[in-house]
Amino acid sequence: MSLWLGIDIGTSSVKAALVRAQRQRTTLEAISVAELADWGSVEECVRMAADACSGGNLKGIEGIAVGLEGTRTAVHILTVPGDVEKQMGDVLTFELEAQLPFALMGNAVFDYRILKVVPSSENDEGSVTAITAIARIDEVMQQIELVKTALGIEPERVGAGPFSIASLVAHTPELVVDGTIGVIDIGGHSSDFILFEKGNVTFARTLTSGIATESGGAHRISRDVRNTIAAYKARGGNQPQLIYICGGGSYVSGVHVTLADDLDLPVELLPTPSQDFANASPFEDYELTRYTKALSLAISLYGRTAGMNLRRGELRFSRGFDWVRERVPQLAGLTALFLVSFFFAGWSQLFLMNREKTALEGALQKVTAEALGEATSDPDKARQAVAAQQGGSDENPMPHADAFDVMVRLSEVVPSSMTHDVEELDVQKGHVTLHGIVDSIPDAQSIAQSLRSEPCFSDVRISRTSAVVGGDRQKYMMEFDLRCPEDQKQKKTAKKADSPEEK
Repeated sequence: MSLWLGIDIGTSSVKAALVRAQRQRTTLEAISVAELADWGSVEECVRMAADACSGGNLKGIEGIAVGLEGTRTAVHILTVPGDVEKQMGDVLTFELEAQLPFALMGNAVFDYRILKVVPSSENDEGSVTAITAIARIDEVMQQIELVKTALGIEPERVGAGPFSIASLVAHTPELVVDGTIGVIDIGGHSSDFILFEKGNVTFARTLTSGIATESGGAHRISRDVRNTIAAYKARGGNQPQLIYICGGGSYVSGVHVTLADDLDLPVELLPTPSQDFANASPFEDYELTRYTKALSLAISLYGRTAGMNLRRGELRFSRGFDWVRERVPQLAGLTALFLVSFFFAGWSQLFLMNREKTALEGALQKVTAEALGEATSDPDKARQAVAAQQGGSDENPMPHADAFDVMVRLSEVVPSSMTHDVEELDVQKGHVTLHGIVDSIPDAQSIAQSLRSEPCFSDVRISRTSAVVGGDRQKYMMEFDLRCPEDQKQKKTAKKADSPEEK
């Protein structure tokens, strides 16, 4: 369970929203507003709005997000070659420096989202289009210090202008539809306009007109929105099919009618996000639209978000030791739970192994009682008893000589001066048949004579000879038995152990 606080600092008021995230459920705990006219300073408004949401207890809040107004940020859309997508951050830094009147490194910070990827082909390396939000580092630091001075806590996230409301997509199904949807966050002296296609941000701009702008604020907003839509369409975008409005100026009577007439588009209040508003029952849904940006900033603190975060690079947020110290009880509890789980798992494993050992010992006792006449659960005693009944015989079932040994011995007895070819060698049940070719019959007889001296070869004889057809060489067939003395000794020992003792 975590508490997240979003703070929307406007020109005339500060709005705050407190959100509780617990498992798969997100709850809006409280909303509040502090007017600058009532408290005199922005820091005091931030403090009062945050205290009203948290009940004066900021220690229980997991993180704080604040937005940087769009008039202090810049939005650029860039297209780069597709093969540099993995180095997008470095490439955008280089490309943005060419469009800014100052050096980007050390002076500004930016975040980006990829809009479109065009796959590469044989004749084209493809392209990647990204939308970026840029702000000067000193402007971002000023916003961070403002919140830190007011609350004693640094904001974890700094939203960028119109992108501060983009996090509502995850909780507003009406923004995830086919076609293009526009959202206008109407302020007093400026407004943020953002376009979505299937829930993805495709265009954003901060308008220099608000509901309090002189000479017809709503009509000025309509004019700026119309020009922004024209610029978007010039880039290949689609005409919006619907415009939603939110923010402090959205509840002014008749503003949506004026915008609808001027834009010739349907204009409606932004639907209430899919949150549990049970704790915010004193507020009507239409009034909650005033807190859209604050709510979106709070939501942006957890999970993946479509918004931008200007706390990048040297401004990246890092939690200090105090944050760790505050969570020592939770960490201790988790450690204790881990140790208990570890010991329980070990005990369970030992218990199962002990049961398996008992079952195996019982099976061994049963088998030894049936086979040996004496039950035992000791495997060493069972092995000794089996060896005693076998009479100590340790017969090796493998013969001491095989076909490979015959070939080795044959190669040894054939002198290097003799030409000898082996046509066939057959070993069947201890009987060897050899078909060979030599220059003369005496050569074959000398080979047979040499093999007779081998202890494992018995009854060596040449059973047939014949001349090679069309040549002057001689074929011969030699036969003998493959019987090693060691094999005969083992067989006699085994027979003697199997025979009953004479009385």
